[in-house]
Amino acid sequence: MFDPVQLRSFLAVAQTGGFTRAAERLGLRQSTVSQHVRRLEAAAERQLFVRDTHSVRLTGEGEAMLGFARSILQAHERAAGYFAQTPVRGRVRFGTSEDFVLTELPQILRAFRHEHPQVDLELTVGLSGVLHQQLADGGLDLVLGKRPADAPGSRLLWRDQLVWIGAEDFRPDPAEPLPLIVYPPPSVTRARALDALDRAGRPWRIACTSGSLSGVRAAALAGLGVVAHARSLVPPGLRPLAHQEELPDLGAAEFVLSTGRATARGPARALADAVIAGSDRLHRAG
Repeated sequence: MFDPVQLRSFLAVAQTGGFTRAAERLGLRQSTVSQHVRRLEAAAERQLFVRDTHSVRLTGEGEAMLGFARSILQAHERAAGYFAQTPVRGRVRFGTSEDFVLTELPQILRAFRHEHPQVDLELTVGLSGVLHQQLADGGLDLVLGKRPADAPGSRLLWRDQLVWIGAEDFRPDPAEPLPLIVYPPPSVTRARALDALDRAGRPWRIACTSGSLSGVRAAALAGLGVVAHARSLVPPGLRPLAHQEELPDLGAAEFVLSTGRATARGPARALADAVIAGSDRLHRAG
């Protein structure tokens, strides 16, 4: 019988003592608030306010409506809150870059699946550039990785300095081309490393190409070369080279969460919220 929207306007007028102040509180036009109150009075078939040029005050019927309005709105909010907790269902196609294989991302995903057991989670691990292209093509709903140069509209989670890393005892020979361990194109770190070396005039050679973090790590542990990598995500057993200044600066990388066009709600939105909430667990503060 009574519209909650109209009841909210009625309460705001009663609490603020005027239609103008009520409109300001609700973010509505004064004429809209007045219309809500008139319609509520019509529905109740009672006058709820006495209006004059200086004040607005409740009638006896308005005082009665005040108690009913509060009870109705409280019940409405409880019902809305109850049904808002309806389990999330559906499928979410999540892509994450190799950077996060050895972080706490598996624990975050495990907690998400426990909280949302009716969501089918499809995980794709790959290069950031490839994943963002799949996102653009509609093959993924959500991507966690480095921001490529052409990936606008992503949510920045953190910035991280890129550094040269290698095995504990590895020291590049300045008289020889720098041996590089890289991901295949379109790797963000590969492109950044080659560009920095070329601009610095530092000779280089590809010592190993691997599409997985485990392969890159194994090659580095074997002493085959150096890797351009985010400082806060250095894999176990490797370390930033002691003399970074002997090699060109790699700049910073931006780690972002990117969503597709249809992810404003539902399982993809729920997963995005979980990843954002746990983002501080994905890296060590630099």
